[in-house]
Amino acid sequence: MTELEPPWWTPRKTVARRSLNREAIVAAARTVLRDEGIDALSMRRVASELGTGPASLYAHVAHKDELLELLLDDVSGEVPLPEPDPARWREQVTQLWTDTRNAVMANGDIARVALGRVPLGPNAMRLSETTLTLLRLGGVPEQAAAWAVDVIGMYVAANAIEGSIDAREERAGRDPVQYYAQVHKYFTELPPDRFPTTTALASKLATGDGEDRFRFGLDLLVGGLAAMTDGP
Repeated sequence: MTELEPPWWTPRKTVARRSLNREAIVAAARTVLRDEGIDALSMRRVASELGTGPASLYAHVAHKDELLELLLDDVSGEVPLPEPDPARWREQVTQLWTDTRNAVMANGDIARVALGRVPLGPNAMRLSETTLTLLRLGGVPEQAAAWAVDVIGMYVAANAIEGSIDAREERAGRDPVQYYAQVHKYFTELPPDRFPTTTALASKLATGDGEDRFRFGLDLLVGGLAAMTDGP
């Protein structure tokens, strides 16, 4: 069965050089993405990685934007999909999107591609279909489920982007922990007569690492959806 793909993507070539096809281009682009980030990614840079000229890539990928969509979908294919269980829908949707975050964070700043556009590749569609299925099996109303798949996706992407920024700072020799320590110190030194609540909660504002905060936000979203159902 032919894989369903957005009709505006460059069609796969039925006959192509074994050494140059869409899969090889995407694999080379992922190497550049992980090592150098989206801003360094270009058709010319990927062609260099493959030892060819950029013109040879355009028969398989129309332009950089299409390549980025292919990359995001390739990463999405690494997310394990659960067999939906109505009794465990909250646990499953939480794990599904935790795994999604982990997958995108392992691939540079690819999460930037998910903001401002709808991921429509076959792997991304299976991910959203599984999310919608889990929410509906859990009793989440149809409209809430339809909007939630977008809201959860944006939350996961934004969190992953923040993580990629921290990783970039570390590669540049700047310590993100030191930055957040400075922020905490700033909160504690604010004038309490003007910012009484912020200064009182300064230690709480600085508590928890990225994993703790991500899980809190995801639990908040899923718990809010659970509150819309008639179930437990």
